[in-house]
Amino acid sequence: AAAAAAAGRRRGLVAAWARGARDVTTLIMGPPGGGKGTISKKLIKDFGFHHVSTGDMLRAQVRAASELGKAAKQHMDSGGLVPDELIIGMVMEEVKSSGKEHVLLDGFPRTAGQAEALGGHGVDVGMALNLAVPGEEIVKRISSRWVHPVSGRTYAYDYNPPKEEGKDDVTGEALVQRDDDKPEAVRARLQAYDEQTMPLLEYYRTRGLLAEFDGSDHPDLVAKDRRSDAIYKSLKPHVAGKLGVKV
Repeated sequence: AAAAAAAGRRRGLVAAWARGARDVTTLIMGPPGGGKGTISKKLIKDFGFHHVSTGDMLRAQVRAASELGKAAKQHMDSGGLVPDELIIGMVMEEVKSSGKEHVLLDGFPRTAGQAEALGGHGVDVGMALNLAVPGEEIVKRISSRWVHPVSGRTYAYDYNPPKEEGKDDVTGEALVQRDDDKPEAVRARLQAYDEQTMPLLEYYRTRGLLAEFDGSDHPDLVAKDRRSDAIYKSLKPHVAGKLGVKV
């Protein structure tokens, strides 16, 4: 019954959009390991956003050997960064071909300069969402992951620990921690992300478009290690209000 009711609400949202809900391009930002993927899936499910992940989009364009994909591949093969103009071209093509009014940008723009350029090409972000997850919480979660290198089995000491510390459940062989999962590596990634993203946050803040969510409105969920749920509980009504729909 609950699932049927939820499906009915989603159909109601679609009907509301058909009656002229506001057309809003939305940008979602959040630190690596901060639950951005989980929140994005919920937004897509609840509001029918067309998700534009620049990483996925780049790979798809390269696989399809489109003109933009071929140009991007040349830069990637030489170890260079794909120029902003190419990424913007792909984003515009993706937005146009989706046929949807509500677009969720994920992974671009990453800098204030890219945001300016994107706006100059007619893609105006109307809502910027930032997931302000505490860095040390991310460090703790990611650095608790250990793997069995031969099989790829992954363990996390905070919710899926091995039966015997440091050993694979099946073979008894030693578990290892990937270099990327070590605390110092996670902290370095988070620091680099913060340094790159701060000017972008300020860009959208000064334009009155930025909304930040850290889950602190719902301390009961945070205490249960459910920060993503806490964040979404505040974020969902904010998005609904901006889109002009009821949830």
